[in-house]
Amino acid sequence: MKRCFDIFFSFTGLLLLSPAFIIISFLIIIDSRGGIFYRQIRVGRNNIDFRLYKFRSMKRGSSKAGLLTVGGKDSRISRVGYFLRKYKLDELPQLLNILKGDMSFVGPRPEVRKYVDLYNENQKKVLDVKPGLTDYASLEYINENEILGKAENPEKFYIEEIMPAKLKLNLKYISEKGFITDLKIILKTFRKIF
Repeated sequence: MKRCFDIFFSFTGLLLLSPAFIIISFLIIIDSRGGIFYRQIRVGRNNIDFRLYKFRSMKRGSSKAGLLTVGGKDSRISRVGYFLRKYKLDELPQLLNILKGDMSFVGPRPEVRKYVDLYNENQKKVLDVKPGLTDYASLEYINENEILGKAENPEKFYIEEIMPAKLKLNLKYISEKGFITDLKIILKTFRKIF
């Protein structure tokens, strides 16, 4: 049932949002040099890598300066990128990931290999399910960039404080997962964004 929901709503979303995709693409092109999409290798179900899609919100070559976005005014983010990130519009291309079957609407957010390699055996259980567009951790840490912006050493703080807390929430989701839980998380996500 979950896969049918994912296919139907990701396809419908891509169809209905196609005008928004065109407008966002145009704004990205006129705002800064580089491509429209940002592709990054993330770790999915069963510890298998996949290519995650986002609208590009950073200036070209910014990922070389680090994987974490720090603070509300990270200088690597373009002007259009601030708006896209604020309303989570940069995440819309992940509807393609959902349609392909790499992701689901609800599930643990997929992480980069660098951080997955730090998981302990219990934390690796989050890789038993498909990653998602939203989950409990996404709701709890919707302002993660600002939290990291206040840290003396953002990466150390992410690894030692935020990542374990997010993984704990991911494991909570896995223990409670079900269609009703997913619907509640989707509705809470819309409320948090808007």
